[in-house]
Amino acid sequence: MAIIKSKQIKEMKAEDLNKKISELKLELMKELANVKMGRPVKNPGKIKELRKAIARLNTAKRVKKANA
Repeated sequence: MAIIKSKQIKEMKAEDLNKKISELKLELMKELANVKMGRPVKNPGKIKELRKAIARLNTAKRVKKANA
């Protein structure tokens, strides 16, 4: 699942953040492709959740870069 706690994000290194972002983007693309093809959605809130998680990770990455 895409739920990532802020404590977990703060403990991650830059490499881990990049890896997790790419994993979540891939999962988001799959979900969006299923929606475009007209397949029934098992969890309608998952797309929103994935987008929020990606945004949180990008923000954390930017903050870590600014503090470094």
